[in-house]
Amino acid sequence: MTDNQDHDRKTRASILLDQMEAGAAARISESLDAFDPDAFKLIFGFAFADVVGRDGIDLKTREMLTVAMLGAQGTAPAQLDFHMRAALECGVARHEIVEIVYQIAVYAGVPAAMNAITAAKKAFEALET
Repeated sequence: MTDNQDHDRKTRASILLDQMEAGAAARISESLDAFDPDAFKLIFGFAFADVVGRDGIDLKTREMLTVAMLGAQGTAPAQLDFHMRAALECGVARHEIVEIVYQIAVYAGVPAAMNAITAAKKAFEALET
């Protein structure tokens, strides 16, 4: 990939991340740059520019799916917290988050649902402030 293509992927990923939560791109990029200068470009370029930014499923639906998958996994609490907030920012209603958590309880178990409830409550609180 050329430097211009890498820059474009980083830019597209940054725009999408900031759409999901203002300031997220800079915060994440700074954190990853401390690990390795290529990390943001490689990881978030793939995840957000190449996959999440694709046409075919709107961002609201993608965030609902992401919340459900992260909640079911139960192994990525920081990412679940971010995507709970991002889902609300992208138009997912509070009652839809509640319904997703109930789906998690049925298909991934009560412990996973309890973790998702914790993340949802934080996201609801952040939205109110």
